[in-house]
Amino acid sequence: MLTINQKLTQQLTLLPQQILYQKLLQLNNLTLEQKIREELDQNPVLEEIPVEEVEQEMPSEASPLEWELEEIQKETAGEIETFTLEDFMNDDPEAYAPYQKRDEEEEQYSLPVPEKPGLTEHLLNQLRLLNLTPEQFRIGEEIIGNIDEDGYLKADLKDILRDIELFEHIKISSDEAERILKQIQKFDPIGIASRNLQECLLIQLEEKDLSPKLKNLVRKILTVGFEDFKNKRYVALENKLNITREELKEALNIIQYLNPKPGEGSLSNTNFQQIFPDLIVEKIDNRFIVYLNDRNVPQLRINPEYEMLAKKRLKKIKSGDEKEIKKFIKEKIDSAKWFIDAINQRKVTLLRVMNLIVEKQRDFFEYGEKHLKPMIYKDIAEPLNLDISTISRVVNGKYVQSPVGIHQLKYFFSEGLETINGEEISNQNVKIRIKELIENENKNNPLTDDEIAKLLNQEGIKIARRTVAKYREQLGIPIAKMRREI
Repeated sequence: MLTINQKLTQQLTLLPQQILYQKLLQLNNLTLEQKIREELDQNPVLEEIPVEEVEQEMPSEASPLEWELEEIQKETAGEIETFTLEDFMNDDPEAYAPYQKRDEEEEQYSLPVPEKPGLTEHLLNQLRLLNLTPEQFRIGEEIIGNIDEDGYLKADLKDILRDIELFEHIKISSDEAERILKQIQKFDPIGIASRNLQECLLIQLEEKDLSPKLKNLVRKILTVGFEDFKNKRYVALENKLNITREELKEALNIIQYLNPKPGEGSLSNTNFQQIFPDLIVEKIDNRFIVYLNDRNVPQLRINPEYEMLAKKRLKKIKSGDEKEIKKFIKEKIDSAKWFIDAINQRKVTLLRVMNLIVEKQRDFFEYGEKHLKPMIYKDIAEPLNLDISTISRVVNGKYVQSPVGIHQLKYFFSEGLETINGEEISNQNVKIRIKELIENENKNNPLTDDEIAKLLNQEGIKIARRTVAKYREQLGIPIAKMRREI
């Protein structure tokens, strides 16, 4: 039997405007600019304030920094128009539909990288200069298409031949394909399309102008002594090849100038982007001042003509079609208001968070990296009455420029290690100390992780060997035996 019951429950629901604010908060200034450009294209009532008008609003006697600080103070004091919870509740929840072009769960923007000729096209241009049949050229194309970012052939040559025979009915012998591969391996950069490190180094060696004796010695090291060379077993190499320490040094000096990754940094899809700081910290009169580096971010306003149309003329509209127009304009104006307000809220939140970081890490900004203190998201979230997830969005992918340099905001948040005196020291400082110890070690007898841990304990830092190993790996430093030199 069906029954109808009433039940009163409390449920937390995020409004579209709140979701928009959270998404804008996690964008850095460059991607925010891109998002604003998209919104300007989508919403006809939004317009960019000309730079001349923005500059006219600045008092002539005030510096741009002072003017910006004054504007932020107005925003935080409520002197600039803001919107309350009642405004959210009374507004049509469907009025604002943020422009969705990517995944609704997590919008991630990537600044377009300028197109430049890449390694693939560079190799194809050289392939076209060879006297090849169409079938041979097609095999060469397939080989080049299977080169990874480091410059190595990532597919087996037999698999390439099998696939091209199966799908394109092109049949070439293994010997002929090998010959084409050998030609490609001598393209610029030399050693490209090698199948392993050993082959890559040997190909480059053969192109070196060396004495026959020295070239033959290096060749032996890269063939019969390759495993000992990789693991830096120098004594074993000397015994196996019956050579002196000086001869070994001369040969290793040649090898160190060979390129183990001929394709590195050359591919067109390399995601290299210049860092533009989102925030700037300056020291003025013994005070640290924080401001946003958003001069290139468009300043927005609602088109006055649309506002006038909404306030006066639309009141007289009665017909069906005209009502649809009225609804459309109202929705776009509401959408623009929420978008502008979300940007202003983002700006205020970023400045509040960064100001508190500067306050808590003043010694860092004053004296340098060795004075960084342990700090977690909660240390910033609680004093500002913000959620930890909000702090995470603020620091994600953003950079700050200060007298100490340019750092990711995440850099300021680190766990602490206890010292013998009961004080806490940031793990970033411990990493700096580990790096210093390794840089100053005896390269003939590098420090092991256990020896580094003992040295740090002697300095008053309580740390285990496995923690040293973890920090060393995070710094990209190899183990002791791989750091050994002769």
